[in-house]
Amino acid sequence: MKRKAFLFISLLIVIATLLAACSPAAKKVTVATDATFPPFEYVDANKNIVGFDIDLMNEIAKTAGFEIEWVNVPFESLLAGMATCQYDAAAAAISITPDRQAQMLFSEPYLDAGLIVVVQESNTTITGLDSLAGMRVAAQLGTTGEIEAQKIPNVVYKPYDSYDLAFLDLINGQIDAVIADNPVALGFIAANPGKLKTVGPVFNNEQYGIAICNTDTELQAKINTALQALIDQGFVNELAGKDLAPAAQ
Repeated sequence: MKRKAFLFISLLIVIATLLAACSPAAKKVTVATDATFPPFEYVDANKNIVGFDIDLMNEIAKTAGFEIEWVNVPFESLLAGMATCQYDAAAAAISITPDRQAQMLFSEPYLDAGLIVVVQESNTTITGLDSLAGMRVAAQLGTTGEIEAQKIPNVVYKPYDSYDLAFLDLINGQIDAVIADNPVALGFIAANPGKLKTVGPVFNNEQYGIAICNTDTELQAKINTALQALIDQGFVNELAGKDLAPAAQ
């Protein structure tokens, strides 16, 4: 009797093992980011990549039923990689523009954004975009801030690999202004109290979206369905209150 019970249990274990082996594994999606954009994506004191976009994308993956393999690359490399489907998706405060839509798919927008001019706290000369002619103006390579900076008459444009380097040079007086996405600018201002400020209104209204390989409409649909569910549940608003509101204070 004991032998039969033992054989029965052994058979159940074998069947369970086979079923587990046959079960489809969750799809692993390679997601690129540029962790130099607080409060959206940055490296914390424990060397972890954190921020609004990271939390949002992780929750989208959980809702949609896939796993993420994060890849941290410079923003310009991220855009080039997305254009050739080197990555499955990218979450990095990416503004949805016609030029980018010609090279990659996008999710539905998840956040309204726009560009803003940032100067030293003590600066009284620069009052907004219209007063940047002939000034030393910086932005990050590959961003919409760079596009706008290069339109300024007689501008001395300085490109940077990351916004943290641009803002550091601004604080040290090496440049006169930085053009950046408003939420990103507020994050750097909050991290450097008494040193930086925004001037003029937000301009060039933009929306952030998750970039997706231009041939993967299935992944786009999964991300959009999960994103809409999270918006409807109030998760995105709650996340904005946690990650973005402190930067705006």
